[in-house]
Amino acid sequence: MAELFQFELVSPERQLLSEQVLEVIVPGTEGEFGVMKNHAAFMSTIKPGILKVRKNGDGLDEYFVRGGFADVTEAGLTVLAEQATPVTEINADILNQHIKDAEEDVADARDDETRQRAEEHLTQLREVAEALKSA
Repeated sequence: MAELFQFELVSPERQLLSEQVLEVIVPGTEGEFGVMKNHAAFMSTIKPGILKVRKNGDGLDEYFVRGGFADVTEAGLTVLAEQATPVTEINADILNQHIKDAEEDVADARDDETRQRAEEHLTQLREVAEALKSA
């Protein structure tokens, strides 16, 4: 049976996970990669997507992550994400309404700065929706 290793998932708001796990699948910018105990050390940036954590032989826990990086060391794996949210906390209907509201904000923007902020927010919401579709 596979051995456990230390995994940390941290966002600016909170530490979402700090425990021993069997495997983590990370949406790296160069492609999705899996990490298990004794993985070679390396660092990667992450793209918006679904990070999957296998804590034991059962199913996977899934987290939407956006931005940041993954650091694999002898001590384990640390993911520092700009945004990280458990998939179970994301409601598709509410997300779709937020996207519609953000589209209206972009259309209603009266200056470039406001439009740019609204477009950035809309892009982030669409990244979440796209990641959930492909999960």
